[in-house]
Amino acid sequence: MTKHLLSEDLALALALAAEADIISMERYRASDLTVATKPDRSNVTDADQSVERAIRSRLQTERPGDSILGEEYGVSAASDAFETKDGKRQWVIDPIDGTANFMRGVPGWATLISLEVDGVPQVGVVSSPSSNKRWWATRGGGAWMSTAGGQAQQLRVSAVAELSDAWLSFQSVMQWDEAGYLPELINLTRAVWRDRAFGDSWAYMLLAEGLIDVAGEFDVKPYDLSAVVTIVEEAGGRFSGINGEPGAWNGNSLATNGLLHEQALSILARD
Repeated sequence: MTKHLLSEDLALALALAAEADIISMERYRASDLTVATKPDRSNVTDADQSVERAIRSRLQTERPGDSILGEEYGVSAASDAFETKDGKRQWVIDPIDGTANFMRGVPGWATLISLEVDGVPQVGVVSSPSSNKRWWATRGGGAWMSTAGGQAQQLRVSAVAELSDAWLSFQSVMQWDEAGYLPELINLTRAVWRDRAFGDSWAYMLLAEGLIDVAGEFDVKPYDLSAVVTIVEEAGGRFSGINGEPGAWNGNSLATNGLLHEQALSILARD
């Protein structure tokens, strides 16, 4: 089994993102965009499906021993190679994060590509072609951002140390209400300086850039979060579930600049 360096996996993830951008932009604001409703009542477009098929196809060629988890087509694994001496390797894909925005022609959407080893995100790429921005990170390699034609810039979270000075993104009141955490959300909004619902991966990228300080949401899957975990953490932030458990598999999230994490967790904590 070939051992790949994280730098090689990042190069592949960036190439996959570039390919995905071409496919998604060809369908963005297309008059004949096909939209269907999945069993969980979420929407899927022909662009979501085409992007994920393209990413899967290339991964199956270039990383045939790796497992793949994608929003649209579930899990596939090479049964003879998924368990390797270097740990379980799984690519986690959200072909279009923010499908509702994509459908309406709103530019707040992106393709998310992550590589996890033994369940821990190691490589993350978030690509937003409609805003000409891309963010990426590798474990131990820092977090970076580029705009079309521009030089890569290293990312760093803010130095805000008190919630009273912090900017919070909470994604959706409905999510928190349906999870039974609306009172806790209200308490958190009362503790911060400013709150907005930026939505989806964009909120976490704003946090990694140091432009906001806290982001959290409910009703999320690993493919919604895995790519952003590495970027937030490599930018100096902290990422967990609402209960403080690390990783992308909690069904909810709390990301901060690190300095504010315990303060936010204490407000959201239940006896």
